Amino acid sequence: MKTHLLLLGCFLMALWPSLASAPNPEPDLKDGSVEGTVIDQGLGQPVAYAAVVIKTAPGTGEPITGGITTEEGQFHIEKLPEGKYLLEVQFIGYQTYSIPFEISKEDKKVRLGTISLKEATMELSGVEVVGERTTIEQKTDRKVVNVGRDLTTTGATAAEIMNNIPSLNVDQQTGELSLRGNTNVRVMVDGKLSNVPVEQLLRQIPSTSIKAIELITNPSAKYNPEGMSGLINIILHKNANIGFNGNLNLGLTKGIEAKFNSSVDLNYRQGKVNLYGSYGNNIGKYVNDGHIFRPVENSLQEFDFLNNNKSHLYKAGIDIYLNDRHTLSVFTNQNLFDSRGNGGVQVTYADSPSRNTALDLLTLNDNRSEQYNLDYKWEFPREGHSLELEFDHNRYTSQEDADFRSTGAATLPDYTDFVDIDRLQTIANLDYVIPLDTISKLEAGLEARVFETEVGYRSTGLSFTPEGTLVPTPSTEFTYGMDIYSAYATYGRNYERWSFQAGLRLEDVEVQADTNGVRSFTDEYTQLYPSAFLTYTPGEKNQYQLSYSRRVDRPGLTQVNPIREFATPLISSFGNPELLPQFTDSYEANYTRRFKIGSLTAGVFYRAIQDEINRAVFVDRLDLNRMILTYDNFDDTSAYGVEVSGNLKATSWWSINMSFDLYQQTQRGRTERLLTDQSNATVDDIVVVEQEVDNTAWNLRMNNSLKATENLTFQVFGFYRGQNRTIQLTADPMYFVNLGARYSFAQGKGSVSVNFNDVFNTMRFAFDADEPFIQSGQFNWESQNLFVGLSYRFGSGKNQTSGRKNRDRNTKEGSGGLF
Repeated sequence: MKTHLLLLGCFLMALWPSLASAPNPEPDLKDGSVEGTVIDQGLGQPVAYAAVVIKTAPGTGEPITGGITTEEGQFHIEKLPEGKYLLEVQFIGYQTYSIPFEISKEDKKVRLGTISLKEATMELSGVEVVGERTTIEQKTDRKVVNVGRDLTTTGATAAEIMNNIPSLNVDQQTGELSLRGNTNVRVMVDGKLSNVPVEQLLRQIPSTSIKAIELITNPSAKYNPEGMSGLINIILHKNANIGFNGNLNLGLTKGIEAKFNSSVDLNYRQGKVNLYGSYGNNIGKYVNDGHIFRPVENSLQEFDFLNNNKSHLYKAGIDIYLNDRHTLSVFTNQNLFDSRGNGGVQVTYADSPSRNTALDLLTLNDNRSEQYNLDYKWEFPREGHSLELEFDHNRYTSQEDADFRSTGAATLPDYTDFVDIDRLQTIANLDYVIPLDTISKLEAGLEARVFETEVGYRSTGLSFTPEGTLVPTPSTEFTYGMDIYSAYATYGRNYERWSFQAGLRLEDVEVQADTNGVRSFTDEYTQLYPSAFLTYTPGEKNQYQLSYSRRVDRPGLTQVNPIREFATPLISSFGNPELLPQFTDSYEANYTRRFKIGSLTAGVFYRAIQDEINRAVFVDRLDLNRMILTYDNFDDTSAYGVEVSGNLKATSWWSINMSFDLYQQTQRGRTERLLTDQSNATVDDIVVVEQEVDNTAWNLRMNNSLKATENLTFQVFGFYRGQNRTIQLTADPMYFVNLGARYSFAQGKGSVSVNFNDVFNTMRFAFDADEPFIQSGQFNWESQNLFVGLSYRFGSGKNQTSGRKNRDRNTKEGSGGLF
C-alpha cells in the first residue's frame, strides 16, 4: 500500500530477531519455583492481581511467601526450598482454590498449568451468572467496570447506564458521550471500532447484553491513538455453550411518549463450529423542548421537537475451530435506522411584534451501517504465543430530507434541504504476541486504515449573495479522505512486585478534502506515539500505577464539513475543512486498595494539549441577529482532574457503589460581539473577542443495592453534576434520583425489572451566556419515565470453558452479543 508501507515494514523488521526467537533460559536453580496461570472458570479470561499464597505442608497451613498474578493471570514464585507445600489462590468474588505441590531435587521447577477459579455464587447449567453488584478493577492500561444486576436495572440501553459509570456523561438530548468532561473519545464494541454513530450506537445496545465497560484513558501503543480522553470498550456477554442457547430481552419505557426495545441472541455450538446470530430493535417517540431568552432585545425563542425513531440491528457469524491452534471467524453487522422528526422554533419580540417569526421543520432520515469482519488466529504451542490477522470493512450511508416552512417576518421562502452521506472505512491489521520468558512479553503489529466520506448537498431554497441579492442555493459536493498507515511494538515485563510496559506507535497520515471537485485542503504528517506503564503491587491489598501516552484528535466529519449542519431562525452551524489535528500528552497516577468488604480506587491525571480544537462563534454578516457556529484551532492548553470510586458490601443485604470525579480545563475560543443594540447595529459594530475560560466541573454518583430476599433486590441511585462552563455558556448544576427493583425467577434464568427514573423530575439543561449575545435558556427531555423489562436466558448445553480461549482475552469477546 504505497511507499508508506516500506517505512512501516522496516520498523517491524527491526524487531524480527526478537520475534523469530524466544529465549527461555533455565538457570541452575539452588531453590525451586512454582508457576501457573489463573483464569475465570466461567469466562475463560485471566484473573489479574489475584493473591497467590504459599503455605507449609497441609496440616499446619502457615503462610511463608506469596505473590500477585499479572495482567495475564500468570504467577511465578521463586526461592522455595525442597519440601511439600500448599498453594492457595484468593480473589474477591471467587472461591478459594487450593492445590498441594512438592519441590524436590528431581523437580525444582513446578508448573501447575491453568488454575480455574469459580465464582462465589451458584452456577447454573448453560447460563452465565451475572454478579449482583457492579465492581471496578484497575488494570495496567484500563479501568474495568464489571456491570452487575444493580446497574442494568437502571435503564434499558447503554446510553441510560453510561451516566452511572464513573467519569462518563451522556447528553440525554443529543446522545453525545464525554469522558472526563471531554467528548473526544472513541467507542469500541468487543474491541472493534463501530461505524454506527456513537449516539445511535449507545441507544441500540441493551443494558442486559453488557458484561463490562472498559475505560482506557491511557491506551497503550497497540491501540489507535485517536481520542484525547481515550477509548471506551463495551464488552458484551458471550454465549459459548455447547448446543443451542439464547437470551431474550423485552423492555418498555413510558415517559411523555412510549418506547419499546427488544433483543434476541442465539448461538449453536457443536464440534468445531459455532454459529451465532442476534437481532435487536429500539422503536419509540422522543420529545424535546426548550427556550432561549435574550433580555437586550426582549426576545424569546421557543423550541419543540418530536422524533419518531426506529432502529433494527442484525448480527450473524461463524467461528470455525480448524484445529487446536487455528481459528477462523467471520461475522457481519447490519444496522437500519429510520427517523421522522417534527419540530418548530417560535421567535417572539415583545417590543417589536412585527419581527416575530416561526420556523417549522419536518425531517426524514434513513441510514444504514454495514460491517464485515474476517479474523484468523494462529496459536502456537507455547502459552500466549499467537499471530492474528484481521480485515474489517464498514460502510455507512445516510439520506436526509429537511423541509423548512417559515411564517412571520422571515424573508426567505419555504425550502427543502437534501443531504446524502456515504462513508467507507477499511482496516487491515496484523498482530503478533510472543512471551520471551515467564515474566516478559513482546507485542508488535502493522495496521492500514483507509477512510473516505462523500457528502452531497442540494437545496430548493434561496440564499443571499454578499451584495444582498437572492439567488438559488448552490449545490455542494464535499469529499474528505484519510489514509493512515501504522506500526507498533510494546514490551512488558514483571519482576517480583513490579511490572512495566513500554510501547511505541509510528503513524503516517495523509488527509485530502475536495469541495465541488476542487482540492480545498491537504495535510500530511508522520508522528510517534509513545506509551509507558509502571505498576507496583506490594501485597494483595494495595496497588500503585503510573502511566503516560501521547494521543491525537483528528477532526471529525461534523467539524470539517463546510455544508450547513443545522439552522434555526437565529443560529446556523458549519464545519471548517482546514482544521488541524490536536495532540495530547496524557499523564496518570492511580491507587487501588482492596478490603474484605470492598475496594477503593483513586487517581489523578494531567493532559497537555496542543492546537486545541474548539468552537468559534461569529455574527452573521447578512443578518446581525444570527449566530454562525464553527470550529477552529487555538493555542496550547491543559487539563487535570481527580477521580475516586469504590464499592462496599455494608451488610449481607446492602451494597454501595459510589464515585466522585473532578476535572479542570482551560478552554480557549473565539467569538464576536456587537458594540450596540442588535436592532441598530452595523457590521462596523462587530468586534472579535479571544476568550479564555477556566472550567472546574465535578460529578458525584451513588448507587445503593438492597437485597430484600434471595430473588428480590431494590436500587436507589443518585447523581449530581456541579456547574459547568464552556466558551459559550455557563451550565447550571444537574441532578436526579432513580428507583429500581429486580425480581429473579426460574433459578436465575429470568428476571423482571422495574425502574422509575428521575423521581423528582429535576433533570434538565439550564444555562446563561454573555457571548456573542446576553441570553439564558433551558432544554428538557423525557428524563422522568417508567421502565419495565423482562430478561430470560435459555440453553440446552453446558459451558465448555476448557476448550478454546477467547480470540483476544483483553478486548475481544468473539461471538455472541448484539454487535
